[in-house]
Amino acid sequence: MNRFYLVVLGLFLFAFVLVGKLFVIQTQEGEYYRELAKKRTVRNFILEPSRGNIYADDESLLATTVPRYEIRWDAQVPSKERFQQNKSALAEGLAPLLGKSKAACLSMLEKAKRTGNRYTLIARNLTYSEYQQIKQLPLFSLPSLRGGLIVESKMMREHPIGKIAERTIGYEKPDPAGNFLRVGLEGAFSQYLKGENGRRLKQKIANGQWKPINDNNEKEPTEGYDVYTTINVNIQDVAHHALLRQLENFEAEHGTVVVMETKTGAVKAIANLARTKEGKYFEKLNYAVGTTYEPGSTFKLMAMIAALEDKVIKPHELVDTKNGILTFFKEYKVRDSRKGGYGLIPFSKAFEVSSNTGIVQMVHDHYKHQPRKFIDRLYNMGLNKKLGVSITGEGQPKIPYPSDKNWNGITLPWMAYGYGVELTPLQTLTFYNAVANKGEMVRPRFIEKIKSSTKETVKHFEKEVINPSICSQATLEKVQQMMFNVVDKKWGTGYRIKDEAFTMAGKTGTCQVDYATDDVQYISSFVGYFPAENPEYSAIVLVYKPNKQKGYYGATVAAPVFKEIARKMYYATPKEVEVEVDALPTKSIDFTTIEAALAAQKIPNLKGLPAMEALVLLEEKGIKVTLKGKGRVKRQSLASGTKIQANTHIILDLS
Repeated sequence: MNRFYLVVLGLFLFAFVLVGKLFVIQTQEGEYYRELAKKRTVRNFILEPSRGNIYADDESLLATTVPRYEIRWDAQVPSKERFQQNKSALAEGLAPLLGKSKAACLSMLEKAKRTGNRYTLIARNLTYSEYQQIKQLPLFSLPSLRGGLIVESKMMREHPIGKIAERTIGYEKPDPAGNFLRVGLEGAFSQYLKGENGRRLKQKIANGQWKPINDNNEKEPTEGYDVYTTINVNIQDVAHHALLRQLENFEAEHGTVVVMETKTGAVKAIANLARTKEGKYFEKLNYAVGTTYEPGSTFKLMAMIAALEDKVIKPHELVDTKNGILTFFKEYKVRDSRKGGYGLIPFSKAFEVSSNTGIVQMVHDHYKHQPRKFIDRLYNMGLNKKLGVSITGEGQPKIPYPSDKNWNGITLPWMAYGYGVELTPLQTLTFYNAVANKGEMVRPRFIEKIKSSTKETVKHFEKEVINPSICSQATLEKVQQMMFNVVDKKWGTGYRIKDEAFTMAGKTGTCQVDYATDDVQYISSFVGYFPAENPEYSAIVLVYKPNKQKGYYGATVAAPVFKEIARKMYYATPKEVEVEVDALPTKSIDFTTIEAALAAQKIPNLKGLPAMEALVLLEEKGIKVTLKGKGRVKRQSLASGTKIQANTHIILDLS
């Protein structure tokens, strides 16, 4: 009985505690648990906005957000009878969509059914049209509670032009800690592109599903703004492939190209390619913006401008190139690429032939007792400062100063021909662009404008002047002539890229790297502008560590890329031709004959037809058309009656 009483007492105490706890919950903790229950059955869902698009200068898409679908299957949902009736047709329909055999698809479905897998992966990363095709297949076309189809969608960022300019377009990705890694234009303008999250109240119902319910505080997501870049798709394509071919030819480690509009600083193309272990090239890093290099001979322009501005030399003054070897402290030697040097030549020609000994003497002889004067001149031109471009990660330029701890007797002469200093390719190009732009240095610009979803301009990006004048007009005219001679004169280091159709000006660069080791490598570069007499574009080409056995000089490796880009851009630009109105044909055009010829898949007689009308008629037939001149058709490269075939190309001379 004692044990019985003890049990009864225990039950009594338990009941007392239970009633007391219920009382506390009802009176003190009830609100907390009511809220907890509500959260488990009703809660706000975050609605992600559609990220804004990124456009090229012609409004073609560079980056956009598209839905991608993942298809899974709950094998326990359909009955055995329904599965047996549909499995063969379902496997047959899946096979071409998944790129598998019918037998493989059937085996996958039967295994899932046999094991009772409730989350079998069918396909992922499907487009909307592919998702719709799968949804029409037997069994999967049934409601999910009968067929077992599970569809999950997510928004993904895509680049319609593929890998071209991928690093510059960039991305925004969260890391495990919830922080965002922002690269390129996607990262720089994320605050505009990302939009604002919305929220929607939903209630949990049967089968774990959530049903939207009305809520006064509901907020729809706000779409991100669209960003319109300065990138030109055609120029980008030319620059990318010209660089790629040269990197492959010379088996280089990596390379970069930037093409910029002279007067505005608008970047029209930027390519950055690096080699993989397999020998393929891809956009690994933005070398143009983020990586600094010793510029080598391209820095001779900066040295020449400093000397001319300080009036320590005149272009026609002579300098002895010392048989191609200049020695400092009996140990350190400066050598010319030409064995034996260039003899006694003017300073201007020392620049044009890229004589290391000539330029080093120019700087050392006139600034060795006052190095601050030389460095201050470089600082005054803005070479020690970042450009402040919109893309993050810009490299810090390095211009040594006499007060630095590591300044020594060879720092100044080595700087004269581009060693001991560091600049990014974009910083070097910006300086050369200033020379082309009558001394005005403009900040490189990647963005033209930002627009809302209603196409209303939210922000417009204008030209920004960094330095209104890097030097005097007199100095500009002198160095412009020297850069023109580099390409135009037979002795110039860039003579091999001279083109009779249009003019170019620039400077070659060949810089050693790893020169403290037994395996010296090189950086080949060329930077300049075109046309020389009225520059429209400037560009830089840099190729890092080409195969020395195949070539390493800037004139051999980098300059041909510059020429290819400049040439294609020049011929792609329509040329205006003035003609007198009286010279235009006055007789009426027989469109009936033209249409009859095209219907018979033959080239019609287009003479006298306005250029745009001829273009529309021919392109509708899939004919590639090249227009030369402006106005009406004067001559056509294919005679009337010529059979139209695949890839037919016709050239129309206009007047």
